[in-house]
Amino acid sequence: MAYKKKYAVLALLGISVASGAAWWWQNKALVDGAAPTAAASAPGGATGASAGAQGAGPAGGAGRAPAVEVAKVESMTLVDETQAVGSLRSRQGVMLRPEVAGRVKQIFFNDGQRVRKGQLMVQLEDQLQQAQVAQARAELSIAEANHKRNQELVAQNFISQRSLDESAAALEVSRAKLSLAQATLQRLQVLAPFDGITGLKQINVGDYLKDGADMVNVEDIDAVLLDFRLPERFQAKVRAGQKTQLTVDALPGRPFSAIVQAVDPLIEANGRSVGVRGCIDNRQQQLRPGMFARVNAVFGSRDNALVIPEEAIIPQGGRTFVVKVVQGDKPDVRVSERVVVKVGLRQPGKVEILEGLSAGDTVVTAGHQRLQKDGTALRVVDLPQSSGGKPGGPPGPPGPAGPGAPVAGASPAGAAAQGAGPQGARASGAGRPPGQGAGRPVALTGPNPCLREADAAR
Repeated sequence: MAYKKKYAVLALLGISVASGAAWWWQNKALVDGAAPTAAASAPGGATGASAGAQGAGPAGGAGRAPAVEVAKVESMTLVDETQAVGSLRSRQGVMLRPEVAGRVKQIFFNDGQRVRKGQLMVQLEDQLQQAQVAQARAELSIAEANHKRNQELVAQNFISQRSLDESAAALEVSRAKLSLAQATLQRLQVLAPFDGITGLKQINVGDYLKDGADMVNVEDIDAVLLDFRLPERFQAKVRAGQKTQLTVDALPGRPFSAIVQAVDPLIEANGRSVGVRGCIDNRQQQLRPGMFARVNAVFGSRDNALVIPEEAIIPQGGRTFVVKVVQGDKPDVRVSERVVVKVGLRQPGKVEILEGLSAGDTVVTAGHQRLQKDGTALRVVDLPQSSGGKPGGPPGPPGPAGPGAPVAGASPAGAAAQGAGPQGARASGAGRPPGQGAGRPVALTGPNPCLREADAAR
């Protein structure tokens, strides 16, 4: 038994000695190789610097700070607006049709002619109806004479009162027959219902028309109506009297302005949208009914609104956060701070901040995942400008000559016309007189027909 205990103690001592020798040998090899490695990397300059930046000692703590991209909170004017599509239609438009059948006797208009309200447009054959009017007038003359004679006889008690009543009734019947004949005669004349411009006639002299046959359309286009639809969430913002900007594909680069006249009280159940109707002053005759329009509905604008890039927004748990860059304990150290914000309007690439930030604050736009908790030290990455590049750096992209970039020397109006947003569309028309480039513009006289219609409606 004592013999076994002796060998167990010797085995434990042997294992301990072997482990200690192995540990000593390994540490001795690392210490001997550290100096040559450092000496070999020192002449490289940049290699030594990068190795120092990636070191694991306390001195390398600043190099381990996560790199992030940041942006400043800017102040700008935001326009509360939305885009939609619509179509144009005449303020008044009608297809002239005869009320009774007949043959075309005479046409008093030309294609595309401006006509006035009550102007005679088409005359149908009325020979038979004129004869009926003459017959009714003769019968009325006889009835009047008989009634007058009966009145004298009744006064002398030569006839009864019944005879006088019968002659009075016959007189009323004759008058009614004359009125009927005259009305039938008038229906053979087709008149213009309002001021407007005729379309292309679809009849000729001698054509026999049935009642309700198409003859010609008359359009009032001194003002054209704009019909478009908006999602139901905008029904509380759109109001009568607001101005709306629009462009038409048929007239590129020419912005127009419409005045909202009415909002449909009924929300369409299928698309959950509300119908809106605007009016455009078209006295220059540039627009035509049926055109396709791209609408930019403007609900209002806010000056000095605080905006940040939309990449800085972090939605989480029903709330919206941003990572704000604040000063750390040391002058040259910046740390992160998560802030709850309230967002407002959204523009392409921009988000309005209503609460939580102030003008001039710095927020993180890239690298949020590296900042898991507040107070984390960070390192701001300075990105080179897209137009050039840092001296000595790699050559940048072609720049202004690249596709989609503005051409050098281009006018501001041309650059604005190439903008993708509605603000660029408005800028392209700024300072341009109405009707420029549209041939011979028509001189504007009198009040705006859209405003005149609104006043008449009120």
